[in-house]
Amino acid sequence: MKIEAKPFPALDAAKLPGGLVPAVIQDARTLQVLMLGYMNEEAYNKSLAEGRVTFYSRSRRCLWTKGETSGNWLDIVSVTADCDDDTLLVRVIPHGPTCHTGSKTCFGEAVPETEGFIRYLQSVIQGRHAEMPEGSYTTKLFNRGVNKIAQKVGEEAVETVIEAVAQNREAMIYEASDLIYHLLVLLEATGCSIADLEKELARRHS
Repeated sequence: MKIEAKPFPALDAAKLPGGLVPAVIQDARTLQVLMLGYMNEEAYNKSLAEGRVTFYSRSRRCLWTKGETSGNWLDIVSVTADCDDDTLLVRVIPHGPTCHTGSKTCFGEAVPETEGFIRYLQSVIQGRHAEMPEGSYTTKLFNRGVNKIAQKVGEEAVETVIEAVAQNREAMIYEASDLIYHLLVLLEATGCSIADLEKELARRHS
């Protein structure tokens, strides 16, 4: 996959000590901020060429590709420079925990492990739709078609309402979770996504 990004000379690295540009690493699926690293021109170009994040280590004074020891690679989805061309936002698909401590992010408990999980679930559902693996409940739903999926959304909505009216908090959360899952499947089956809902809600808000 070709990654669209500015050439390094266009970035204003001259503003920064040692010609290093800070790179904010963000999970492309959940939008969680995972870590902060630094890149020089060589690390930047290597990252773009290989599609995996490579940093410049300020302590060891050499390049290091995230995951080369642990196997927890960061596969690049996109690279964007900020308005001053002196900071990068690198969106990635992480393979395993990002932090050397084993945590999902380098910000530890400040970022809950479940934050952004609905977006992650959406990406799993999209993968099921693309691959249609046998034995998967999600595959069965796609095979049944939009009408049946919509019916399941309706059933889960009714069950959620029943538990809400009865003030059964735990049961309502359980049923609402089923509702969200089936709604995500319906969105995927109809060519829509969470992003489409966000755009519509933002339009109404403005």
